[in-house]
Amino acid sequence: MCGICGELRLDGQLPELQHLNAMMAKLEKRGPDHAGSFSDGPLAFGHRRLAIIDLSHQSNQPMVDAESGLAIVFNGTIYNHPQLRAQLKARGHRFFSTGDTEVILKAYAEWGEDAPQHLLGMFAFAVWDMRAKTLFLARDRMGIKPLYYSANQNGVRFASNTQALLSTPGIDTSLDPLALHNLFSLHAVVPAPRTVFNGIRKLPPAHSLTLHADGQQVLKCYWNLVAKRPAEARTEQEWIEAIHASLKTAVKRRNDIADVPVGVLLSGGLDSSLLVGLLAEIGIGDIRTFTIGFDDQPEEKGSEYEYSDAVVARFGLERSHHKFHIPNEHTLSRLPEAVAHMAEPMFGQDAIGFYLLSERVAQHVKVVQSGQGADEVFGGYFWYPQAQASTHPDILQRLAPYYFDREHGEMAEMLQPAFHTHDFTGELVRDLLTSADAEETLDAVLRADVTTFIVDDPVKRVDNMTMAHGLEARVPFLDHELVELAAQMPTELKLRDGGKFVLKQIARGLVPDSVIDRPKGYFPVPALKFVRGEFLEMMRALLDSQACRERGLFKRTYIDKVIANPEAHLTRIQGSKLWHMALLEMWLQGVTIGAN
Repeated sequence: MCGICGELRLDGQLPELQHLNAMMAKLEKRGPDHAGSFSDGPLAFGHRRLAIIDLSHQSNQPMVDAESGLAIVFNGTIYNHPQLRAQLKARGHRFFSTGDTEVILKAYAEWGEDAPQHLLGMFAFAVWDMRAKTLFLARDRMGIKPLYYSANQNGVRFASNTQALLSTPGIDTSLDPLALHNLFSLHAVVPAPRTVFNGIRKLPPAHSLTLHADGQQVLKCYWNLVAKRPAEARTEQEWIEAIHASLKTAVKRRNDIADVPVGVLLSGGLDSSLLVGLLAEIGIGDIRTFTIGFDDQPEEKGSEYEYSDAVVARFGLERSHHKFHIPNEHTLSRLPEAVAHMAEPMFGQDAIGFYLLSERVAQHVKVVQSGQGADEVFGGYFWYPQAQASTHPDILQRLAPYYFDREHGEMAEMLQPAFHTHDFTGELVRDLLTSADAEETLDAVLRADVTTFIVDDPVKRVDNMTMAHGLEARVPFLDHELVELAAQMPTELKLRDGGKFVLKQIARGLVPDSVIDRPKGYFPVPALKFVRGEFLEMMRALLDSQACRERGLFKRTYIDKVIANPEAHLTRIQGSKLWHMALLEMWLQGVTIGAN
């Protein structure tokens, strides 16, 4: 719901409005309904609005509250804003709008830096205190909404995507070797605060950052996930009932808190089908569903229509269901466009699918619910039981052989010496897995996935690709109260029956059995899965380009080896190593062209 940006000068100068306007231009797709700006001495805010709650001008941003001396720019949705509004009114606060933005503003006036703890939803926001001359930045617990920033001795700029920051001068675009190690180890995940550029960082999920006029910075973590069994044991049926109730609440929140219709991205998999079933269960009559498919390849079907059609038939949604088909040649021709909308490089080949689906869905609704997060929260991926079964004495080695894209030694074979570093990813992941807040190996793995890895893989992918078309995606499986509950659940209830046992039990009798009992599927984009033909030639051209050679990132011997037999060089989760290199190069060429 929107794009935000701003600048705080720390050198006694005023922000240059041309830089603010440049950032706002790069955020227009995220917020096509309204543009606004605000300045106060060393601070300037910019905002692009996607109007979803309180569609009137009173909720336009930046929003300024003269009574408290505060101004805000906000991206996201606060699902408990009606309850917070009543609570704040009882404390004497007066409101001039009916939206959630003003609720955050009053919450900050009431609780200061503790305000994020009171918010239930997805958010990235900045509050300027005109009296104290402090800038407060905050990001939601699950990192659903992005917040990037660039800092130097002159000040700090922030924005909802890197493209906005790169439209302004003075951003250090040299590559960060430690971030590259993450990128090529964790299938494009670069955990906060790093990005691949040394000059751009991102606020970690569940954190706030307070910037003072003298340059002092205070980073604060306001939430932590504990993955341990509760003091009072529950039976299997009690767990199923508790998760069912919590999930229904999460789905209802994301349907009800909107002044526009809310749809569902229906892939035909268990997770999105269950969302439709739960909406029907809670009595929602107008359920709008959207499915996409691609051309088949000899080895794989390009759609899962048979499963989504079964869900549509079960709930009688034929009149409100939309089915889109994308030919392969269209997929390849639009690929550079989708990559250009990535705030960071993403290797998941379903990004183009989400991008093309979102383009069509945005012609019908402004908001959708999506099933991301269910696999990470409820143990749906094949590497979870592998890690759980491992008896290796080193906890990192219980996960790395099944999850990491490359051994550390392969980095030296792939990257030029200037970009090769120590095993930074191994150190980072070991720290995550040895957290005192996890009880068993799988608890530690799932906790790391939910709090760190998922943020910069499926969650970021969905945000970027939907917001590229002014479409807001809501992810009920990442409702933090549901996540907290699921984290306490015995691991056996997650891994049983091939994973996501509890979700399957909830779905049984609600959605068609064919959807529940089907083999696990992934967003099918066959044209990009099989490295051949036009797709192979495109990657070959990228890695042989003058820009790639001058960048001096990859060793030519490694590129030549992989290109010679690309389908033999796959990662442990079956990703193409050739695609990883080509995608990064495509992304770097795109953002460099757009940068000042």
